[in-house]
Amino acid sequence: MPEIQRSSAPWLFVRESVKAVEFYKDAFGAIETYRHEGRGGVVARLSLGNAEFWVSDESPEHGNFSPETLKGTSFRMLITDPAPDALFAKACATGATMVHAIAEGHGWRVGRVVDPFGHHWEIGCQI
Repeated sequence: MPEIQRSSAPWLFVRESVKAVEFYKDAFGAIETYRHEGRGGVVARLSLGNAEFWVSDESPEHGNFSPETLKGTSFRMLITDPAPDALFAKACATGATMVHAIAEGHGWRVGRVVDPFGHHWEIGCQI
């Protein structure tokens, strides 16, 4: 059995997990490192560099709701990238909607998009 390292990773709940996984791969260059298929959806672990996150369909019976169901979300994801303008443009071209354009402030160059599933992503780098 491999040695287990302590870590933490967010788990995003969506209504269309298969489409969401493909979006995150196309928009952000995420790499799928685990996939379990069932009941018309997937549970997937994705990585962005050395950071990971999970994606699956919402399951209200377990208290797991998508932003679409909640009509909002309680957190934002932050992607730190050395070329935030290019990644931001790619996310928008792939289907994300701009919340605010890339700009400089508070020592960062950062912008925010909302993905087609309702999750907000800040894309930026410290300057």
